[in-house]
Amino acid sequence: MARVKSNYRCSACGHSVAKWVGRCPDCGEWGTVDEVAGVPAGPKGSGAVAPTSPARRITEVDADSSASIATGIGELDRVLGRGVVPGSVVLLAGEPGVGKSTLLLEAVKYWAKGGRTALYITGEESAGQVRMRAERTDAVHENVYLASESDLGTILGHVDAVSPSLLVVDSVQTVVASAVDGVTGGVTQIRAVTTALVSLAKNRGIAVILVGHVTKDGAVAGPRSLEHLVDVVLSFEGDRHSSLRMVRGIKNRFGPADEVGCFEQRDDGIHQVPDPSGIFLHQRGIDVTGSTALVTMDGKRALVGEIQSLANPSTMATPRRAVSGLDSARVAMVLAVLQSRLSAKVGDKEIYVATVGGMRVTEPAGDLAIALAVSSVLNDTPIPQFTVAIGEVGLAGEVRRVSAVARRVAEAKRLGFMHAIVPAATDEKLPTGIKVTRVGDLHQAVRAGLVSVVAAPF
Repeated sequence: MARVKSNYRCSACGHSVAKWVGRCPDCGEWGTVDEVAGVPAGPKGSGAVAPTSPARRITEVDADSSASIATGIGELDRVLGRGVVPGSVVLLAGEPGVGKSTLLLEAVKYWAKGGRTALYITGEESAGQVRMRAERTDAVHENVYLASESDLGTILGHVDAVSPSLLVVDSVQTVVASAVDGVTGGVTQIRAVTTALVSLAKNRGIAVILVGHVTKDGAVAGPRSLEHLVDVVLSFEGDRHSSLRMVRGIKNRFGPADEVGCFEQRDDGIHQVPDPSGIFLHQRGIDVTGSTALVTMDGKRALVGEIQSLANPSTMATPRRAVSGLDSARVAMVLAVLQSRLSAKVGDKEIYVATVGGMRVTEPAGDLAIALAVSSVLNDTPIPQFTVAIGEVGLAGEVRRVSAVARRVAEAKRLGFMHAIVPAATDEKLPTGIKVTRVGDLHQAVRAGLVSVVAAPF
């Protein structure tokens, strides 16, 4: 009989070692090295095994078998890449209370309305609690089956009994595989449960959606290999002080991985927002000092928003700087450039800079809008409300080009803006029907922004 050789493997990264260690030498994680099933010791390699099905030419493979099915929620389909692919596994992660379960109840309702069967497994709530939420959001349908289970074997039994085409597991951290050691929600359990559900999806052609938790820094909880096992990873984000919710693609084997879907949380559920720029601009109607419109890119989506600034005299040795919705380091850099290159008197004033409507802007393309907003309030001259600013500000005072300027200008034009201030180095073909001013430095940008170059009102 062949001698069995012990082997140890890290459940986080898959690295194998000959003996047990407390810390994985490859990824550095502690307590993730576990003993795996031994293999007979012998020469490397193995004999050939007859395949169950022969390999086919790629031209003979039926591509329609992996055609996506629309969920009925346009913004979710946008991120997924036109819908859910049968046999795929989607991981939807987000903070508690952001609306993951509510969104998926809407998805299974539309799925059932299409004449298909959906099975919703909840491991965190009772079936009655889920039914109450479904009634509140009008997500009740007779083709939706509901079960409150946390045992993997029982869940597989429900799948055999119902034969659904869509399976939702809320959440994967609460499911337990009884044949595997480890605590509920631990690395070993999550990996075993996900592997079994992925195998179920591939073998039976069932679309599976897993709800996942996130850590305190926003990353998907569990081993890193969890993201490698599934086909699609989505992040559901939202500010607790804002009704806006974003579904952001992190990984997608069936479509672009940088798409963003917009939703709004209301009392009667989550509603998709096909035009989110309206949320950020719905109260913008008059010329006011310290206000500038900008266009930011969230993935492939152009969003038009507003930046407001306020300056008050200060007697403190170090005046206060308050920032909301922006990168405080970039705002401090723009203020320093204004003071050094334009001689703006910001050293004796409290400066407040914020976005409107809960928008978060972290990309450098918002620098020019910040500079114009601060210059507007310092000069007590409003930026025309039909003007939008796009560009990065360098430490030398130059306005540097950014990506997707044409797409940004097109979005501004669609919303009725009549003047766009863009970097002079932009080499893209810009849309017609909107006045474009190309600027090379902050002097030109401030001059173009503080002077109304379009007579027509917004």
